[in-house]
Amino acid sequence: MNGDHDTERVRTDYATPARTVRNVSEPHRERGWAVAITAGAVLLFAVAAVFTAPETTGPDELSQSGLITLLVFTAAVIGWMSNRLDDTFVALAAAAALVVLGALDAEELFETLGDDQIWLLVAAFVLAAGINRTGLPARLAVALVGRARSARGLFHLITLGLLVTALLIPSTSGRAALVLPIYSALAGVFAARPRLVRALALLFPTVVLLSAIATLVGAGAHLITSQILDATIDEGISFAQWLLWGLPFAAISSHLAAELVLLLFTKHSDRREQLRVDAAELRARLNVPEQMQRTEVRAVTMLVAVVVLWSTESLHDLSPALVALGGALLITSPRFGTVRIGKAIGDIPWSLLLFMAATAALGTALTSSGAAGWLASKVLTGNDVVTLLITVVLLSTAAHLLVQSRSARSSVLIPLVVPAALAVGANPVAMAFASTAAAGFCHTLPSSAKPVAMFARLEDIPTYQPRDLLKLAVLLGPALAALVVLFALFGWPLLGLPLL
Repeated sequence: MNGDHDTERVRTDYATPARTVRNVSEPHRERGWAVAITAGAVLLFAVAAVFTAPETTGPDELSQSGLITLLVFTAAVIGWMSNRLDDTFVALAAAAALVVLGALDAEELFETLGDDQIWLLVAAFVLAAGINRTGLPARLAVALVGRARSARGLFHLITLGLLVTALLIPSTSGRAALVLPIYSALAGVFAARPRLVRALALLFPTVVLLSAIATLVGAGAHLITSQILDATIDEGISFAQWLLWGLPFAAISSHLAAELVLLLFTKHSDRREQLRVDAAELRARLNVPEQMQRTEVRAVTMLVAVVVLWSTESLHDLSPALVALGGALLITSPRFGTVRIGKAIGDIPWSLLLFMAATAALGTALTSSGAAGWLASKVLTGNDVVTLLITVVLLSTAAHLLVQSRSARSSVLIPLVVPAALAVGANPVAMAFASTAAAGFCHTLPSSAKPVAMFARLEDIPTYQPRDLLKLAVLLGPALAALVVLFALFGWPLLGLPLL
């Protein structure tokens, strides 16, 4: 499971893509084995370090436990950079190595599987399966796209719809799979306008990735960030807080990206030409009934109720995980539900959940051993808050070039960001949130994220070339980094997330 580590698969029952998607990436065997050997060598070096590192250290030195943790963590990062090794396998192997080497208690590793964030994600995937079963996302697409009267209107309406799907699917890869049939249908509708089709191929994965920051369950990386914050400073981020801080940023960054795609890949004449989508034709392509079905009404009601309860946790004291579990039970119930619980559970990406549990244990070991603080002092330099902020944002924006998994990037960066923020008097929650938002940029190469790769490798459907993606990334990357810095300095403090 490489690339964007948010899900393995999501099935949609309302439509099937007209074409198949080719394999996302073919691993380079030689490079994979080289990375595996390197990781093994680092682990052996960690074992040797047990006998050479001092038990107690000074303020600027690593303890024996800290050195072991840091070396195992380095080996994990090398493994995550590989195209050969599975991300979850690497995380579990690293966590097990820490237990064997005495840097982490076995109880701390196994307790992470019972964390409420894990249960929240399990229930959220069951809810998503029930909602997708009704075909509600396809109806939303028809309703929005049918209102477009120009290319610009079409792009921004699609962007709005993709932003809404962040509430439906707790996964960027899952959302990409969900909207792939919609793109396929639009590619057929606009077959006579190839520039517009190519721009749409870029728009869908770009906005899917950027809009994920809107909600806590938008990506597994967000839950990892909250877990690490809760473990290190005893202050996680609630669903309501994430929605308040993330939704405005997601909306602005997504619509900004839509404008960039329009300006870079369509001509002025394309944007001026009147456009009208035949809603009936699009509905027929997506197999959407003309009248709204009862199951869709129930799904909408369920979704609204769950989001409202998530956002008002302070009023009723029901945890988001418990609310999600209640919604999952209702949407799989015999009379009210829209999907059988067995099928919904079968669609849960259990590998992602194991990955989250293992990386949470790694984060705990990094913090408790002092390795995170020591490494942060060496890597994240800067004597003032603004300098550190810029360093963190730039590092997080570029990290996808080395570590393709979005969740792995948060597992690597957040344990370093928190002690670095504390060292300069910054708010660690604000700094971690900024890092997570910046890490949402992973558009440079088709292999940088699964949604990008899925749309880059379509058989018999017009799509973009790698050079088109690079052309977009050259402008979108700096623009997104600048937007994160502006929000951290001026926007999020107004919403209750001060940088200091």
